[in-house]
Amino acid sequence: MLQTNMLQAEKTRGPQIDARYSDNAGSGGMAEIVNFALGLLRRQYLVIIITAVFAITSCIIYLRITPPTYTAHVQVLLANPKPEFVQQQSILADPTFDRTQVETQIQLVRSSAIATSVITQLNLVNDPDISGLGPSLSSLLWRGPRTWNSTLEQSKADTPARLSDAAITAFQDRLSASRVGMSSILEISFTSSNPERAAEIANAVAKTYITEQLNAKFEANRTATTWLQDRLRDLGDQASNAEQEVNRYKSRNNIVSSDGKSIDDQQVSDLNNRLSAARAQVTENSARLNQYESILRSNPANLSSIGTLEAAGSDVLSNPIINNLRQQYLELMRRENEYAARFGRNHQAVLTIRDRMQNLRSSILEEVRRVAETSRNDLEVAKQRQQDIEKQLTQAVQQSRATGAAELAIRELDSRAKGLRSLSDIFQQRYVGSKQQETFPITETRVIQPASPPQSKNKPKSKMVMAMGLIGGIGFGVMLGLFRELMDRVFRTSAQIEAELGLPCLALVPGLVLPQSPMRRAKSRPTDGDMGQRTIARDSAIHRAVIDRPLSRFAEAIRSIKLAIDLNATKTSNQVIGFTSALPNEGKTTIAASLAQLVGHGGKSVIIVDCDLRNPSLSSSLAPHAAAGIIEVTNGSQSIEETVWRDPTTNLAFLPAVRRSDVLHSSELLSTDAMHKLFDRLRASYDYVIVDLPPLTPLVDVRATTQLVDHFILVVEWGQTKIDVVKHALHTAPTIHDSLIGTVLNKTDIKAMARYDSYLRDYYSDDHCARYGLSNSG
Repeated sequence: MLQTNMLQAEKTRGPQIDARYSDNAGSGGMAEIVNFALGLLRRQYLVIIITAVFAITSCIIYLRITPPTYTAHVQVLLANPKPEFVQQQSILADPTFDRTQVETQIQLVRSSAIATSVITQLNLVNDPDISGLGPSLSSLLWRGPRTWNSTLEQSKADTPARLSDAAITAFQDRLSASRVGMSSILEISFTSSNPERAAEIANAVAKTYITEQLNAKFEANRTATTWLQDRLRDLGDQASNAEQEVNRYKSRNNIVSSDGKSIDDQQVSDLNNRLSAARAQVTENSARLNQYESILRSNPANLSSIGTLEAAGSDVLSNPIINNLRQQYLELMRRENEYAARFGRNHQAVLTIRDRMQNLRSSILEEVRRVAETSRNDLEVAKQRQQDIEKQLTQAVQQSRATGAAELAIRELDSRAKGLRSLSDIFQQRYVGSKQQETFPITETRVIQPASPPQSKNKPKSKMVMAMGLIGGIGFGVMLGLFRELMDRVFRTSAQIEAELGLPCLALVPGLVLPQSPMRRAKSRPTDGDMGQRTIARDSAIHRAVIDRPLSRFAEAIRSIKLAIDLNATKTSNQVIGFTSALPNEGKTTIAASLAQLVGHGGKSVIIVDCDLRNPSLSSSLAPHAAAGIIEVTNGSQSIEETVWRDPTTNLAFLPAVRRSDVLHSSELLSTDAMHKLFDRLRASYDYVIVDLPPLTPLVDVRATTQLVDHFILVVEWGQTKIDVVKHALHTAPTIHDSLIGTVLNKTDIKAMARYDSYLRDYYSDDHCARYGLSNSG
């Protein structure tokens, strides 16, 4: 009755838990992302803190060893307004500065010519920032102190030409220019270790740039004036000759029109317009006639459709006579359908209406024929008109061909004469402006804000470096933590087991470390001859922890396993339970022995069988001096009564496995008939049969025990067993997977596991355990 109630409670609690997880999953992907991020911070906070501290330390070292630099800025206006009369007469068009032109001015500022001029004016060859005689601090730290002297000696021994090139390169590296927004203002910046020196050099660069612009403008105006003077003389002569040639050609060819165009051209143009209109009229009349003929071809054979004119176009329906007859026909058709439905199709009234409908169809057909004949006549008239216009156009074209060549030549001569005269006038204006520009040289560029010594250093920016170091350190720490999370493909929570394996997690068994007393082992060492009985050794404190410490978390976890076995309803028998794992050393032997001790201490008859024939670790612990075991029982050399060992305190029976040599065919031994008979006898003699099996991955012995064992329990080590290993092991043993009751997460670090599932911190709270008398330790 008690077990039935507990089973019902377990079934009721399961859907509630599933509903809770379903609600959480349905709350959206954002909640999952937040939970994952918080879990990542809980688990990897130490990595993030270490990387952040390392990054901040690196930034502090960088700020300590890097010398400060100062940047001075000067602003230059590129589009300087000039007096109106100068703008009108300037031979060089005033540019509207677009992106390409501004970029050109930036490159001029950073050119070698300006750099050389400023270096010479301010004698910057000996400046430590420009000359490069002293190596930078970063290069010295990178190369090491052994190369310091050699670097200084090599710098002093450089030739003047090489030193000049290095100075220009260093100057250009420290000089920058950029456009201020989308304006015509150029900002020139120079960086130096001395703030006063940076302002001085920036102002010198701006002044030199303006001077270069003025010199270039003056030289361009002088060159243009000289070229314009020669070109203007040639253009004047060419324009006069072209005008004289036009007059002579007009006289020879009797062309009266001043623009070189004859009357024949206008006549041909008018005839072309009339011909286009006539052709359009022919096309329209032809289309209308085709429409009428189409109606006559399609309807005479079926006079019933002529009344409705279903295929008629807009021209037919626009005819008032046809439209009136059609409306009468449709009205009679409606009345025919109404009377036929009321009095029958052969009633006299219906027949009378049909006769009237026949007459209307004939009238409509005759009207369509009449309109079609009219359209045919209109088409003939339009065609005749088109032919007449085509003849007139042909005559006009023939007449205009005689004078076409002369007109073309006069147009060419006249166009050339006008072009030369216009070009001569333009060059005359440019020449006058050039002469005035030479006497009034200005530049479009001026300084609007000179540079002043900067009050704060430009590089390195301490706050920015520290902020970037902190952000970069945290970001790198998060990435490193995420990488560790992705590489951590082991089982950490029961939810992982249920999600990855599809099996319930029966218990979270905490790690158990108990010291062993040498004196206790000496006192409890058994002998085969003590009162004729074989007593289980008691020196293994781990296997007896469930008895010695019944109020521990470890003992409570073992009780959870027993309860899951008792409440398992998949088979009628839950008597023989096998414990296995994917890999060795996951604690399956400890779990099996502890469960057997718990069952025996509870008053049930239980026997634990060591079926790990190749590595009988349980036998080495509980019966290290056993002379016979399960192999001897199956081959008949010993009876089961002569091989079973007992624990008088818990009534636990133990059937060991004695390994005298390598067992080559362990899987065949486990599948023999003698082994089946042995387990049948154990079923009849004991309430529970606990079987300690080898792991799944190295051996195939567990697969041979499916006929011996009712159910299996898979033991997984917390934080060590790879997920892929367990999944592969179960995939290769499908019969074992089908018989699994569930899994046990062994050697669990409860405090560390709370970092993976936040609710476990409250679920496994020490206060809850203390309230019911459970010890906090395993």
